Amino acid sequence: MAAVTVRNLPEATHRALKVRAARNGRRTEAEIRMILEDAVSAKTSAGLGSQLAALGRRFGGIELNIKRDTRPAEPADFS
Repeated sequence: MAAVTVRNLPEATHRALKVRAARNGRRTEAEIRMILEDAVSAKTSAGLGSQLAALGRRFGGIELNIKRDTRPAEPADFS
């Protein structure tokens, strides 16, 4: 396992990490590992549109029979 040393960490940041770790029932070092793992892990959650669609399905939803207009948009005229 690799080791990392963080120098010049502000005291306020260190205190905040200790408080956060205690709140989560972990040691400070374990909390820092979790923060780093979360920061670099791939996002697996669905996007906002998918989340909203799933929410709609959960409550019965409705089917909108709307066809998307695939024609190119006309350029804006600011004259």
